[in-house]
Amino acid sequence: MAKTQDFTAVFKDMMGSFPVDTKSMEDSFKNQTALAEKMSGVAIDAATKSTELSAKWAQDTLTKLQAMTTAKTEPADYAKAMTDFATATSESAAEHMAAFAEIAKKVQTQTMELVLAAGKDMSEEMSAAAKKATDEVTSAAKKASAAK
Repeated sequence: MAKTQDFTAVFKDMMGSFPVDTKSMEDSFKNQTALAEKMSGVAIDAATKSTELSAKWAQDTLTKLQAMTTAKTEPADYAKAMTDFATATSESAAEHMAAFAEIAKKVQTQTMELVLAAGKDMSEEMSAAAKKATDEVTSAAKKASAAK
């Protein structure tokens, strides 16, 4: 009966011939998690500021609404109170929307800075990896030529 060859040693030798540099993978993972942490920080900061701004806007509106709902002696005073409320609310909306735009602009700026910095880091890593691979291939080629 034919005996099946054990390929364990063959595969072990073959895999040993193709070394894997896990350090570069670990460095890449660390860089990605650092970038994700920074991006999360930007998003959380923006969400916090937006929430605070929304709460302030709501509080301002309720305060102005309180003044409008007080009892008046003359019917014309009700019309004036509504006009004053509408004017104040429009001005407040413009101010708060400008504040939201500033938050969005800051997020956009910070995000672009992070992405550009990450791109620069990745480019440097890729260049270093390519140089290392080139050096290894050159070294292997020289050894192979010398062995002949």
